[in-house]
Amino acid sequence: MARKKRGERIEPTFDAAAPPVEPDARAPAAKPRKAAPKAEKPRKRRRSLFGGLFYWTFVLGVWGVIGLGGLTVYYGSQLPQIDHLSVPKRPPNIAILGMDGSLLANRGDTGGAAVRLQDLPPYLPKAFIAIEDRRFYSHYGVDPVGILRALARNVTGRGGMQGGSTLTQQLAKNLFLTQERTVSRKIQEAILALWLEHKYSKDQILELYLNRVYFGSGAYGVDAAALKYFGHPSRDVTLAEAAMLAGLMKAPTKLAPNHYESAAVERANMVIAAMAQEGHITEAMAQLALARPARAVKGKDASTLNYAADYVMDTLDETIGAIDEDIVVTTTINPTMQAAGEKALNAVLAQSGGKFGVSQGALVSVDPTGAIRALIGGRNYEESQFNRAVSARRQPGSAFKPFVYLTALEKGLTPDSTREDGPINVKGWQPENSTHKYMGEVNLTTALALSLNTVAVRLGLEVGPRAVIETAHRLGVSSKLEPNASIALGTSVVSPLELVTAYVPLANGGIGVQSHIITKVRTADGKLLYARKGSSNGRVIDPTYVAMMNSMLQQTLIIGTARKADLPGWEAAGKTGTSQDYRDAWFVGYTSQLVTGVWLGNDDNSPTKKASGANLPVEIWSRYMRDALKGQVVAGLPTGGWRNESLGGLPSSLWPQPEPPREPAPPQAPVQHLDTTNPSAPVVFSSAGRGAPPPPRPPERIPGFDRDEEPIPPAEIPTGRTARQARDDRNFFEKLFSDD
Repeated sequence: MARKKRGERIEPTFDAAAPPVEPDARAPAAKPRKAAPKAEKPRKRRRSLFGGLFYWTFVLGVWGVIGLGGLTVYYGSQLPQIDHLSVPKRPPNIAILGMDGSLLANRGDTGGAAVRLQDLPPYLPKAFIAIEDRRFYSHYGVDPVGILRALARNVTGRGGMQGGSTLTQQLAKNLFLTQERTVSRKIQEAILALWLEHKYSKDQILELYLNRVYFGSGAYGVDAAALKYFGHPSRDVTLAEAAMLAGLMKAPTKLAPNHYESAAVERANMVIAAMAQEGHITEAMAQLALARPARAVKGKDASTLNYAADYVMDTLDETIGAIDEDIVVTTTINPTMQAAGEKALNAVLAQSGGKFGVSQGALVSVDPTGAIRALIGGRNYEESQFNRAVSARRQPGSAFKPFVYLTALEKGLTPDSTREDGPINVKGWQPENSTHKYMGEVNLTTALALSLNTVAVRLGLEVGPRAVIETAHRLGVSSKLEPNASIALGTSVVSPLELVTAYVPLANGGIGVQSHIITKVRTADGKLLYARKGSSNGRVIDPTYVAMMNSMLQQTLIIGTARKADLPGWEAAGKTGTSQDYRDAWFVGYTSQLVTGVWLGNDDNSPTKKASGANLPVEIWSRYMRDALKGQVVAGLPTGGWRNESLGGLPSSLWPQPEPPREPAPPQAPVQHLDTTNPSAPVVFSSAGRGAPPPPRPPERIPGFDRDEEPIPPAEIPTGRTARQARDDRNFFEKLFSDD
């Protein structure tokens, strides 16, 4: 304890533990100690804004990766097992060729054939890469850089909304997924894109893409699109056309060049600029393409070649069965003849269709072997796909009469045989000529050339309707025909194709044929699947009767209902037809090289304004045949020796020239004569003349129509009043061919 100094007061202290120590006198005085500062609470360190942002971005990124990984695993588990995954087979394409090897049309779900990358012009695939996926050859199916770039442009609004999908992702979507826009689909798309990149090379992926992507207007694949919009295969597209095709990927419907030309051109210009920027083309090439933009072909969808292509598809199943690969079908269609028929039909209807109240037509042209050279099912395929040439069933009117006359010849008559042209009453049914006038007794050649209805009905009753039907079916008519009195006037319906087919034996000497449109079918790599060997049904008409029919039907074009037909240098024959109320107008005419039929009318079966077989159909036939027969060897019709033996040295034209004036005939009872200046001879069911009430329908059963009854002998056929000319008043032709 420190010693107390004398006289020093010691103050009390509260620090009892350590009494103050008296300083050593020898030691220096200690410096006074500073009071210890009060302890402060630790201050929190404040993180910078950037650091916080980085931290939370990192945290969220980690959780995002974890979450994305979980979603990937989840949605990936809903896909088929990758090990068993394969690219689905492309739907087969059917390439339809003309007889000359030219492409007529493509059919199938894609609308075009598959193409190889090396067969395309180099700038075509580069156009797609430039505008859709410029980093295609450097990414692995998913392009993060492209996604970020697209996001940046979408946020800033520069360049419009952008997508980050690569070509591989687009292919994956087209091959395996739906078109829905969902997160799950995008994740599956990315998974499949990575698998495609692992499985295939870049060029293989690009080739698959170009063959599968949708280009609008029903075209899948670049070849289908090139044919659809530009009318030629993809291997022939120009740079401007390639740019327009690539531009369609953004919006195939809204940028279709056949409907939205200005928008398609604007988008194509963007593609050209991108190609130049990426170095795929030179500036000079770009400037040339910009100066000459592509133009879509007009009216391709309206071409009548589509009717022929549809008929090919209708018959293909019966030819080779199911189709599971690309095939090439060679047809009998002659593109030149098809174009000539389309031109003739449309020209005449455009000029006179309105005047005659005709809205539709069909044309079928067949060669003597049964090969269909032209098949036109309507005026405009784009407006109506109904194929009237093969599917329409209409009344042929008098164009059916050759089967009646042929049956009569086969029963023993000749072109010289005579029958009465006069009123006839068959159990209340009274068919008349269109003019309500009659010629009296005429030979069969005159009756057929002038299309006298009463003579045809008498012959039909004489030989029996069932015999007429058997003849028509034997020659090539396939439709069901009704065995009634009116069959002689063509009241049972037929199609243009079958009627034309039934006329072919008259042109080829009596051989029945099967009309056909397919000659060969091959796979895309050349393997032969089908080759037609023949189409003959054997002889269906004796040559003698062929000669008789041809000599009679030639007169139709010389002095009869088809005398307006114009085919210089060719022997031609045929028959017009007009159904009741002028609803259908027909002409089927033929030479030794071609049989062609024309039908005109309205789809709703409404009457026309007196369009008959003698006017518009004959004009269309003449225009077509003049073009179709150019360059072909001129040959006469099969006539055998029948007419030469019968007539000796008479000229080939059997109809006489106008006769010199004769002494007036003795007075006789007044007789109505047929006015041959009006060749129209539609079927008229009138009881007593114009303005009379409608007659009763033809009887369902008349003598000679049932199977157990014989045809009616000529003497027993009901005739009504007799109206025949005096013997000394007959003209030269009637005297020449009279039985006595």
